[in-house]
Amino acid sequence: MTKAKVVFNRIVFDTQNYGCFDKNQDHMVSTLYFSLDVAEKHYDNLYVEVRQPYGANFESEPLEVGKPIGPYRGPWNHDAFCDLCETYYRKAIGSKGSGIRITGSTNVRMTNYTFTFRHTGEFDLPESGADSW
Repeated sequence: MTKAKVVFNRIVFDTQNYGCFDKNQDHMVSTLYFSLDVAEKHYDNLYVEVRQPYGANFESEPLEVGKPIGPYRGPWNHDAFCDLCETYYRKAIGSKGSGIRITGSTNVRMTNYTFTFRHTGEFDLPESGADSW
């Protein structure tokens, strides 16, 4: 198997609405920016949108991770990539986050907040000919 190395470098928290009076409206939508190294090739300027469903606990429930956008077109392991995205996101936001620390807040609303820090991870890619993005 081939290894893919992902280097996340920035999150843009596009919209967040935490702790509003209607718990079914709590949500977040963000964009993660990263680079990718696969088989000695480097790909820059990739990004992926992540979403927390309305009403979901933003600290413990899984993120919905979209299809990455960028120049890479080879085999892909979306489940493993999702795990890396979630790890990066959780390092930035929540009660243990280093960027936006939210605990027990009410009526918090943010838009277009950018947080920059690096996080590197690796995952296995399936053999060529497998699903790609």
